[in-house]
Amino acid sequence: MATKSHRTITTFAIAVLAGGLMSGLHAAPAQAAGPELSVTTVASGLSVPWNLVVAPDGTILTGERAGRFVAVRPGGAANPVAADLSRIFAVKEAGLMGLAIDPGFATTRRVYSCQAEKTASGNGSSVPPDIANLPVPLPNTGQVINVVSWLVSADWSRMVRERTVLTGIPVNSGGRHAGCGVTAASDGTLWIGTGDNAVRSMPQDRKALGGKVLHINTNGTPARGNPFPGSPIYTLGHRNVQNVAIAPSGRVYAIEQGTSVDDELNLLRAGRNFGYRPDRAPFIYDESVPMTDPIRVPGAVGAVWRSGSPTLATPGLRFLPTSGWGEWSGAAVISAQKGKRLVFVKLSADGNRVVRTSEVLHEKYGRLRGLAIDRDGSLLVTTDNGSNDQILRVRFAG
Repeated sequence: MATKSHRTITTFAIAVLAGGLMSGLHAAPAQAAGPELSVTTVASGLSVPWNLVVAPDGTILTGERAGRFVAVRPGGAANPVAADLSRIFAVKEAGLMGLAIDPGFATTRRVYSCQAEKTASGNGSSVPPDIANLPVPLPNTGQVINVVSWLVSADWSRMVRERTVLTGIPVNSGGRHAGCGVTAASDGTLWIGTGDNAVRSMPQDRKALGGKVLHINTNGTPARGNPFPGSPIYTLGHRNVQNVAIAPSGRVYAIEQGTSVDDELNLLRAGRNFGYRPDRAPFIYDESVPMTDPIRVPGAVGAVWRSGSPTLATPGLRFLPTSGWGEWSGAAVISAQKGKRLVFVKLSADGNRVVRTSEVLHEKYGRLRGLAIDRDGSLLVTTDNGSNDQILRVRFAG
């Protein structure tokens, strides 16, 4: 009969092997030659611009993590946009984070943000009424992440907070694994990626909004087709999702930052569990577990693409237009902070398999974060170096 120690070692080995096999089913093929690119600077002098969006009039809007909106008008300089961001809780990974532009912006002038904010217990002030009356309770930690809608003035000089769309997304006092990306879909819904706050139970807890991808209507109610009645949760078992993107096919993907291995690109389907469960050791947030753990999370879904080891730290995800980029048209683009590069990932017709990958701009501009597609099909990228950050324009050069 096997001893207890032998059984433990065997169980661990099987878990690691199974996790590796599941991930290996979707491992990327050998690197392909990258496209020839031209890169120009759109704006500079920024400080950690987390994300960016492009308005129908060509204005580029970005948000700095510490709490400032900046607009770049076509052919113009980067100018700050007046907005009340006095509640921003900016610590490490938390602050003014994801941005999304309303599909009807030309009429609504509406922009959405994902932002960490101080609450009453955190700064002694009263809870703002647009938060206090929402159905999701605030975590009692002194800070919370909210999805907020803003109305932009016609001349881009000012943004007025319209309302809090969703509250209750947790964030810890250290700002670790805060998420938080927001994407506006053409059907009028919002997709939100969140982080697990480095809390061992959170990725698998259906009562917590951290470590999830959320799907809501713009009034904050759960979107149609969500798997759990009355809940904004669409998928669970995530570690730290900072961006969600919609492919030309309409499929929805999330980019997730890994532990020491396996940043992941995940194809989302309602109710799927992506298998991150860092509660193996009692009272410890155990990051030695696989990102996708089919042994401890039966039915866990493996990643479509994974970075392997070491991780690249992948905050940004966008899909290229279906034309104008040669063989990379329609490909996913993933940004990397630690890896200081862009990763192009061409997917199969069914969206479940990697056809080829390529890495570009490696070590040329430092840490790369936010991604957006401009009206002419070029790719916009923000750097994340902490000082004199830039917005870059990347074009396919043939």
